[in-house]
Amino acid sequence: MKQQIIQDNVETQNVNLDCSLSGYDYELPPGLIAQNPAVPRDSSKLLVVNSPETAKSIPPLHHIFRDLSELLKAGDLLVMNNTKVIPARLYGCKDTGAGVEVLLLEERGHNCWLALVKPGKRFKVGSEIIFTAGGDGNKQELRATVVESDPETGGRLLQFDLPPAVPLVQVLGKFGQIPLPPYITASTAADEQYQTVYAAEQGAIAAPTAGLHFTPELLEKLRNNGINQAFITLHVGVGTFRPVEVEDVTTHAMHEEWIEVTADTVEQIRATQAAGGRIIAVGTTVVRALEGAAQSGDLQPFVGKTNLFIYPGYKWQVVQGLITNFHLPRSSLLMLVSALIGRERLLDLYRQAISFEYRFYSFGDAMLILPEGKSIQL
Repeated sequence: MKQQIIQDNVETQNVNLDCSLSGYDYELPPGLIAQNPAVPRDSSKLLVVNSPETAKSIPPLHHIFRDLSELLKAGDLLVMNNTKVIPARLYGCKDTGAGVEVLLLEERGHNCWLALVKPGKRFKVGSEIIFTAGGDGNKQELRATVVESDPETGGRLLQFDLPPAVPLVQVLGKFGQIPLPPYITASTAADEQYQTVYAAEQGAIAAPTAGLHFTPELLEKLRNNGINQAFITLHVGVGTFRPVEVEDVTTHAMHEEWIEVTADTVEQIRATQAAGGRIIAVGTTVVRALEGAAQSGDLQPFVGKTNLFIYPGYKWQVVQGLITNFHLPRSSLLMLVSALIGRERLLDLYRQAISFEYRFYSFGDAMLILPEGKSIQL
């Protein structure tokens, strides 16, 4: 009886930690934060989880990412995010000459973008920002006016002065820069190294990083092995990097992100399921898109925004396996992966990855959670 009471107390404590922000902490040596990607892309390390037991009793397998074609099965479906990172960081000035830094977040109207502006307090409605590009002989100018403040983000709505037929993304390459996450401080990576090789739909301000490990050669090998590929679009926004700030994570207000799950992708998923294949999401953005499009209880084509927040206790609808990078402590992404394999188990895996000197975060190594590696209770 006493032993049962102790066991019940342990289980209650674990459930509480699953819903507590402090339960998602871990210590990472700063030297393991990857500043540059692996070259070639598919030479990164891959931690493989293929057992429902804890990492301590049955250790994970250590592979190289290019081994993926041997780790999946013919008939499996990889679902990938084809969003493309835009040059969303711009440097300009006020008409007084004072410098301004702008990070575009999302388009709210035609050439009207929500943006973070530094220093923001100086920019009231009506303020103008001037951006320039090119040398003295070919100088080009782009102007934007603050039309509204956004209390939720602390940002500003900027209306860019462009002809109606010219979308801002068409000219951003001249004026903007690809924004890297704040923890990447000493990178020599080229812009294309922060894009997936299948990036197609412009709109993200951050890359879907689990997809950065794929090369055209690996994608072809996967197809030749009968492992199919489908695509969704989720334009990654700044909310991805914002920490959860409430101790009770169940009260966290998740940011919205725009997604598109096409009828073709839904059909591929249904056909795969009917044939006994497995649905493997490439990245947490794909998880969010697919599960967000299935909140009615059945996966349907969907275009719009989702604010779905996945944490332990979530009932899975579509996704069976996951390829993911290693995420920041206290992040919603860490909670999402915990919902798949359990928080304690995930933290055990992270400790093992640290001991084997895996590289973390956007340019870091990857983890493959196979469907047989999901927690037994899910």
